Amino acid sequence: MEAGTGFAEPDWFPAALEELDSGVLFLTGEPGTGRRTAALNLLHRHSGHSMDLRAVDSDVNLGTWQPSREQARGYLVDGLLPRHPLKRGLISALRRLLGEAKARMVIVLPNDPGLVRGLTRDLHVRPIVCTPPPARAVFDARLEAAVANPAQRRDMLAALPPGALDELLSPGLHPAQVAELVAMMAEAVEKEVAPSLAGIRERLSFLAEEEVPDLLKRLRDDSDGLAFLLAACVFEGLDHRIVREEAERLLVLAEGRLDSVRAENGEHTGGGGGPGTSEGARPTPGPNPQFVFRRSLDELLGVVGARRDAKELHTGGGFPYAVEPVRFTRHGQSEAVLGHVWRQYGHLSGLLTDWMDSIPPNERDLAWPVGRVMGRAASWGGGRRALVHIRKLAESERRTSRTIAATALGMAAEDPVLAGEVKYRLRQWSWQVQSRWLRSTVAYTCETGFGASRPDLALSLLHGAYRGMEGEEREVGMAVRRALGFLFASGSQDTVFRQLSEWSGRGGLDAGLALGTLPLLLHEDAPWFAARLLENGEVGDDVIRLVRRALDDKELFDPTSRALVSWCRSAAWSEDQRRAVDVVLSALAQDMRHGVLRLFVDIDRHEDKALAGRNIAGAALDNWRNGVPRQTDSAHSYGRTP
Repeated sequence: MEAGTGFAEPDWFPAALEELDSGVLFLTGEPGTGRRTAALNLLHRHSGHSMDLRAVDSDVNLGTWQPSREQARGYLVDGLLPRHPLKRGLISALRRLLGEAKARMVIVLPNDPGLVRGLTRDLHVRPIVCTPPPARAVFDARLEAAVANPAQRRDMLAALPPGALDELLSPGLHPAQVAELVAMMAEAVEKEVAPSLAGIRERLSFLAEEEVPDLLKRLRDDSDGLAFLLAACVFEGLDHRIVREEAERLLVLAEGRLDSVRAENGEHTGGGGGPGTSEGARPTPGPNPQFVFRRSLDELLGVVGARRDAKELHTGGGFPYAVEPVRFTRHGQSEAVLGHVWRQYGHLSGLLTDWMDSIPPNERDLAWPVGRVMGRAASWGGGRRALVHIRKLAESERRTSRTIAATALGMAAEDPVLAGEVKYRLRQWSWQVQSRWLRSTVAYTCETGFGASRPDLALSLLHGAYRGMEGEEREVGMAVRRALGFLFASGSQDTVFRQLSEWSGRGGLDAGLALGTLPLLLHEDAPWFAARLLENGEVGDDVIRLVRRALDDKELFDPTSRALVSWCRSAAWSEDQRRAVDVVLSALAQDMRHGVLRLFVDIDRHEDKALAGRNIAGAALDNWRNGVPRQTDSAHSYGRTP
């Protein structure tokens, strides 16, 4: 029996066998969970592994049905039609007939909670809910049946990257989808080629794309389901409450555009957006979006083919919190749906852009998934207007929208065809004198993987976007500084510091940008600065020069001083750091200007009596108070006055 090949027994199987002793078993569950396969295996097992099983048409009236004369041991009824309702006496008679024939019957019911409740109440039966076994158990059973050689199975699994199988066998994956995965891997074994994870993902994505048109067809008259589908695609992996809230927000924003049926007077059936009902007009009946019990979460998840994962503990905002992410059961489902609707339904792109542009400003966790989708949409749309929807976000007054645009630009630049246009737009925007919003978007984009992979271009863009820190320019200026700090921390320390050193020598805005960024870098990577100082080279000279100038700046003294004191404290765990502290403080002591003087006072008065460099600061202060001339340290070049 094909249904028994590679069958993984679920946890509820023994209880179902026991219930089948009564003669009739009712089995219910969602489509794709293996209800029919489980039913056949129940009948096969209960009949002593007999192959004499028969199917009974769902339109048969069980009140007049008789077991066949062929002595079949098991009967499967796939569904029930309402025109032949079951009654308690009918079930008793059915059990008697089956008992006389030494046979059993399994009736598979649709996933209809109302029907199940009615049968339980009226017939006093206990339907078994068919939940599939864990995806890994199904995989192992089917793989053993498909690839009989244990050595071949081991070699095939060993060819996959570590953790790849756990990723593919995500919780909630239906047995039918596990079977697709096993078939692909068995095919690779048959062709004597190693299974490719990229190839498997591509094939699974293709299968997901094939189902999208049918999925949308099912939801065509269901505005709730469409809104939830789109929200789940954009926010897959986030808490189910967020997905539900965003679906509701999209539904309201749509103002009827997700309703397929409109009333004769022009008012959409969902309500909440449209003219009132004119006198005498009778609107076509339809769902009411204002009804709070329209659809349950489980029903919505089932409609779009998604699941609610187990709770995950996240941290953010200074406290931990639990989320229950929404994920699709099929791999690649979200991108397949979004790509299809973006290409096939032109008017939808504007609605989605408006929706994602209005993400609440305090919901920063939503910015990344939205930006990812908007960036991918540039590839889906293509053409000369591929980035139009991103431009709208990039020039928004809302910082959240500009953060989304930055993420989208970084994502779009991963497409070789779009990378040139992204660079062109960013160069244009970085010199937009009148639009500080576009320039801030440029800075946010440089603070992503786009900037990290192109540090020279990012430095040029940030230099063009900077207009100082006065008034309304402060937000852009801070964004530029943060982006420079990000580039420095991303492995481009030499490139970034060399550029800051060059800017510092130009004066004006360039020098202000260089010095204003320095405290961020001093905090970011003390070991890098220590290594440069101990090299006794030109870069070390530049470090001393910039530190001295930053200390002499009224606004920059505090962050620069805090960074240097932090160096002194961390020197307790690193000999190189201690030596670097001695070098930088000795060099600063050669010229006791007011900034250096204030730093040494802070170090000398620090509560940590064992603070590194305390002796140098104390000696320099004593000399200054006593009018002792500074002594040039001929062993280092740091004594040179900048």
